Amino acid sequence: MNAEIIGVGSELLLGQIANTNAQFLSKQLASLGVNVYYHTVVGDNPKRLETAIEAAKERADLLVFTGGLGPTKDDLTKETVAKSLGRSLVSHEESLASIKDYFVKTKRVMTPNNEKQALVVEGSDVLLNDHGMAPGMYIEADGKTYIMLPGPPKEMKPMFENYAKPHILDRLGVKDQIISRVLRFFAIGESQLETEIEDLLEAQSNPTIAPLAGDGEVTLRLTAKHETEEGALTLLKEIEDKIQERVGEYFYGYDQTTLFSEALKKLGEKNWTLASAESLTGGLFSERMTSISGSGEHMRGSIVTYHDNIKEHILGVDSDVLQKHGAISEQCARQMAEKIKEKFNTSVGISFTGVAGPSTAEGHPVGHVFIGLAIEGKETVVHELNLQGTREGIRKRTVNYGAYYLLKEDSEL
Repeated sequence: MNAEIIGVGSELLLGQIANTNAQFLSKQLASLGVNVYYHTVVGDNPKRLETAIEAAKERADLLVFTGGLGPTKDDLTKETVAKSLGRSLVSHEESLASIKDYFVKTKRVMTPNNEKQALVVEGSDVLLNDHGMAPGMYIEADGKTYIMLPGPPKEMKPMFENYAKPHILDRLGVKDQIISRVLRFFAIGESQLETEIEDLLEAQSNPTIAPLAGDGEVTLRLTAKHETEEGALTLLKEIEDKIQERVGEYFYGYDQTTLFSEALKKLGEKNWTLASAESLTGGLFSERMTSISGSGEHMRGSIVTYHDNIKEHILGVDSDVLQKHGAISEQCARQMAEKIKEKFNTSVGISFTGVAGPSTAEGHPVGHVFIGLAIEGKETVVHELNLQGTREGIRKRTVNYGAYYLLKEDSEL
């Protein structure tokens, strides 16, 4: 089955909101084995929507619409789809009762246009809206499948997962178990990772392997189908083992985890406490770490040490280190990590110093970074990086590397 996702709403074209619905639906459909070949966005204009529908019917088996199901005059999706199919709109009494009940409970006056939200295309299977008012619809007609979903993600996502997805599986005749697993990698580029597993990518069928790069890391989505869950999990393990043999040194976690979540988990496993000394990152590392629930058990604190006087007189970096080697140096990063560990009496001290940009500093180019890691019972190590990108991008990548080095501290990097 080939699909096209059609987002309806002028606010999408104007850039007022991001089309996160299409991203979500693409991932969901890919996990079902449905190919998404086109994303279309149309404003609140019936003629242009009609044209988009006719084009989609020529190139897709499944048309998934998001948005345009609300009560106002510019909500045109179901009216336009109904016209395309030569069908009328009818009131869905269960949805209408739910809408009326909402207004009674909230003690608000229900305007007549809200009844429009309960209209559905004649002959459609209604997808209930458990988190809003407008129901969705599932229609099969002339060899095509149409799914209409509301625009707000908090309504669209559960409606798709709970009601639309089972319809698609029935339409596909899929009785197999479909299980996906995401492998997350850091400190390796997408092109290098794909080169390492090129033969696996070329030979893929079941399980499938879908690479995706973003925000300085790379993920691989593995999806397996089998008549039993155990069989699908076995297929996933077999392909994952082959991948891990080749690029396992860059692997850090599964599914929706993050580098910081895994680093915090590592601190818990080791029963370690942590403090950070941050120059170019300006407290970003501690902010990312403390945004995770439970981090207070391990994260003791941080000092932002932008100026050399702060490095020397507050943190305790030796003045001769600053004078001889400079603040942007391996020597300074080493002492920053050791001094913050000492001052906060923690198991681990981590430091960040370097040039975020936009200008060079102390003769160092933009993106030249040092990360120090002082761990009790171990020799302090300093990692040197040469990063590319904007000032903000360099800062973000620097703290990500800090979390990665902390996570991988007992392995050969």
